[in-house]
Amino acid sequence: MAKIGVLGAGTWGMALARMLCVSGHEVTVWSALEREVEEYGASRRHPNLPGMIIPDEIHFTKMVGEACEGKDIILFAVPSVFVRSTAKTACPFIPDGQLIVDVAKGIEPDTLFTLTQVIGDELKKDGKHDRIRLVALSGPTHAEEVALDLPTTIVASCEDKEAAACVQKVFMNDVMRVYTNDDVLGVELCGAMKNIIALASGIALGLGYGDNTKAALITRGMYEITRLGRAMGCDEHTFYGLAGIGDLIVTATSEHSRNNRCGHLIGEGMKPEDAVKKVGMVVEGINAIPAALRLQEKYGIEMPLVNAVDAVVNHGADPKETVKELMTRAPRSELDYRMS
Repeated sequence: MAKIGVLGAGTWGMALARMLCVSGHEVTVWSALEREVEEYGASRRHPNLPGMIIPDEIHFTKMVGEACEGKDIILFAVPSVFVRSTAKTACPFIPDGQLIVDVAKGIEPDTLFTLTQVIGDELKKDGKHDRIRLVALSGPTHAEEVALDLPTTIVASCEDKEAAACVQKVFMNDVMRVYTNDDVLGVELCGAMKNIIALASGIALGLGYGDNTKAALITRGMYEITRLGRAMGCDEHTFYGLAGIGDLIVTATSEHSRNNRCGHLIGEGMKPEDAVKKVGMVVEGINAIPAALRLQEKYGIEMPLVNAVDAVVNHGADPKETVKELMTRAPRSELDYRMS
């Protein structure tokens, strides 16, 4: 049995907390929103996971120290924009050498750090956390299905193979199969970038386009992400795996996908800010766009789909006209790795 502290009580954090508890681990959940601690602790229900009952054994706390001290694993399950502030809040209660797992997906726009890098950067500012072990846990994993024990696969990624194997052992059971991967940058890059392509897929659906369009967006979107990853020194095989094409497929096609749903509303004519409100939860694809644009410029990589989503979401471009512009770009070879 492992002692696990979960920072964040969103759908993904709570689905994992419940799964880990059912597997026999001791789980404590902290949220920065005290009302969540009170409501979920009392009702043993999560409003966005209606089919899931929260086990009585899961302990909720308003004190971040209680979720961090004496734990074998600390799980960061907050939205990407709150990862740094959460690390800062938790820092005094996290011992050096702590094993930390991050399940949020994104890239910090100012630093261009992945989220494990953000956590490490923030914790090491005090000079007392030089041996922190950080693992990214990512893959095609909708919380709504994990909460119902539907078979799911995921990747535990860390250059420290022992740390990745430890996470694999704790999280793996008969409904969650965990693989390891030491290309942590590639895994985290996939997790952030695929959300933008899922927005594009949703927009296409909202415009009334069909399966041909969806397949093209997924395929060419993965090509753009892989090309960027290759330029950044990632292992190309990561992009063909669960954290890459696997996660992109599920996020770009599933009814559970916030990014796909938000894009669908935008394609139907809703303003992006209103679409986000309608979804009612964090839409990480929109948060990822600024970093994607900066990475594209930094590495000299052409990413037409990312640029198209940015034009529609942030600059008021007409979705149908944007699709037309994509379709009428200069002819290219599919195998032109430099420009296509």
